[in-house]
Parts: sequence; structure tokens; C-alpha cells
Amino acid sequence: MKWYVVHTYSAHENKVKTTIEKGLAGTPLGELIGEILVPVRKTFIIRDGKKVEREKKLFTSYVIIQAEMTPELKTYILNIAGVTNFLGGVKDKKEPTPLTEEEINRLLGIADKDRVAKTNEFLPGDMVKVIGGPFSEFEGVVNKVADDGNKLIIDVTVFGRKTPVELNSDQVEQLKR
Repeated sequence: MKWYVVHTYSAHENKVKTTIEKGLAGTPLGELIGEILVPVRKTFIIRDGKKVEREKKLFTSYVIIQAEMTPELKTYILNIAGVTNFLGGVKDKKEPTPLTEEEINRLLGIADKDRVAKTNEFLPGDMVKVIGGPFSEFEGVVNKVADDGNKLIIDVTVFGRKTPVELNSDQVEQLKR
């Protein structure tokens, strides 16, 4: 089985996944499907002064499917409400392009665990709010970013003095400008 990417309407990823799973259960086409993934990562937001955990989709509008692609399976998936097309394939003209082994290993977290996809890239001068650690709820300015992007030096004002604080990038969130 190979891995394919299905493009969907925004916010229809889980609906498409459920439709494929339920629609093909117990049918001959169901044996051609392996795993169906909607990759997410856990993030934290501050709501009413409390840290709340939530899941954020890594690839909005995409569902990753492990399958043995046949013309019948391709037609079934393309006719699901919310599906626009396969990534790398033009409707009814070209076969969908499967993901490479390297892409799948990175997606499943097997290889390159050090290279975590970051949605917040911090730059010196960015205003941030500390959401974890002893300086929680403080606001500050990013002074320096370490080479790997995981460590930040932030200037926080404590008792009227600017104090440099070293934090992990997951301990801060960027403030909207």
C-alpha cells in the first residue's frame, strides 16, 4: 500500500475521514484502504487566565490515506462530498502521486524528530507572552533566538527592570500586532 494525499474543503477533513471509513467498511473496496490520517498537534491557549489544551491541524484541507489505489477506489473518494482532488493528480486524467518514503517517515515522526514543524517562528523584536514557567503571564520582547529555534532570550520587565530570560519556544506565544 502507498500513501496518498486527498485535498478537501477547509474544516471537512474529519468528515471526509469518517465518510471513507464508514462507507467502505465491509465492502471489497474497504480492503484496499489502510490508515487514514488527519495530522494534528497539541497546542495550548490561554482562556480566562487558564491554560487550555487543544488540537491544531498540521495540514488544513488535507487527509492522508494509505491505500492500494484502483480506479474504483479513486472514483469513490473523488465523489465524496467535501473532496476536491488528490494531490498530484488531475481529476480523471492522471493517477494520484503517492508520497515518498522520506515524506511518510517525516509525517509519521519516524525520522527527523529534531525537525519539528513550527507554526510560530520567532524573530528578534517580536512581542511575546510567557505561558509556562516561573514568568508565566509576563510579556516581553524576543532579544535573541538560538540556532535551532527552540531557545529564546526574552527581555521581561520585572520590578521596573528589563531582565533577560531564557525560555523554550513552547513556553511563549506570539502576541498579535
